[in-house]
Amino acid sequence: MITINLNPEQAETLKETLVSYLSDLRMEIADTDKLEFRQMLKKRKAILESIVGQLDGE
Repeated sequence: MITINLNPEQAETLKETLVSYLSDLRMEIADTDKLEFRQMLKKRKAILESIVGQLDGE
């Protein structure tokens, strides 16, 4: 497990960046025809949503 210590401003900036990227990622998933690539993007989305959830919990 990796631990990163962030001050509140850093955590908020990271969260905002991830949320913005997730929005773009959702559109990319919807526009992707190749099944393997879509599955990889969905896995990435789930991981990033988990990180955003952890940032919300702090």
